[in-house]
Amino acid sequence: MGAERTRVLLITKGHPFDYNAFFAVFDATPEIDWTHVEHPAAQQFFAPELARDYDVFVLYDMPGLTFHEGEPPSLLEPPARLRANLAALLAAGKGMVFLHHALAGWPAWPEYGELIGGRFLYQPARVRGEERLDSGYRHDVTHTIRVLDPVHPITRGLPAAFTITDELYLAEVFEDSVIPLLASDYAFVADNFHSADHAVRGRMFCNDDWPHPPGSPLIGWVRRAGRSPVAYLQCGDAPGAYANEHYRRLVANAIAWAASPEAHTWARAA
Repeated sequence: MGAERTRVLLITKGHPFDYNAFFAVFDATPEIDWTHVEHPAAQQFFAPELARDYDVFVLYDMPGLTFHEGEPPSLLEPPARLRANLAALLAAGKGMVFLHHALAGWPAWPEYGELIGGRFLYQPARVRGEERLDSGYRHDVTHTIRVLDPVHPITRGLPAAFTITDELYLAEVFEDSVIPLLASDYAFVADNFHSADHAVRGRMFCNDDWPHPPGSPLIGWVRRAGRSPVAYLQCGDAPGAYANEHYRRLVANAIAWAASPEAHTWARAA
């Protein structure tokens, strides 16, 4: 008998992506058995009695926003039941891996940003008691990723540095509450990014009148939340990134880590 495969619940919706190219990342990982669910149905799977069928939640979603043409999105409050169920999952130690645009999920729920370790903002907002400008995005950036912790299980098998072409964010990173794994050599300054608020108002690829301060180069980290091991990887916007062998290794490693006894022991130690 072979080793048991890691049972993954893959959650999407809220941001467009190439389904076939993205799902190929998971099909290429024989160590996992994955199930896909979209919002709003995905919220039902946070109930502990349904979540117990999965070892790891992988979130490539962007819930909590309703977009409107030419104006900022409406911010939705998370249902009380979802709040309670997520709290129960974290107390029980459910492993979680957040990918790319998941950083923008549930903007009206401050604890959700703390869970992930950062925030992508579609409009200016108050974050951790401070007024912050909307975040920045930049597509098709060819940049070098440096591995900051070469002995961590998520970076196992990766070179010390590798190149990828992908979207990057100039966003809020809570450096004081994450353990860094990956950093980009790209310059995270306003001149290199476009304003998300301008984009939703119809001014795509624009950074006029947007004096965003320099941001963190961290694009991959882990943290503890309750008893849960949590990982975030900013990589993964489009087919070119999905096909990158190092991106696929990162995703596979993050899932394996979030399901491992070692990660759960580490998370409980907090």
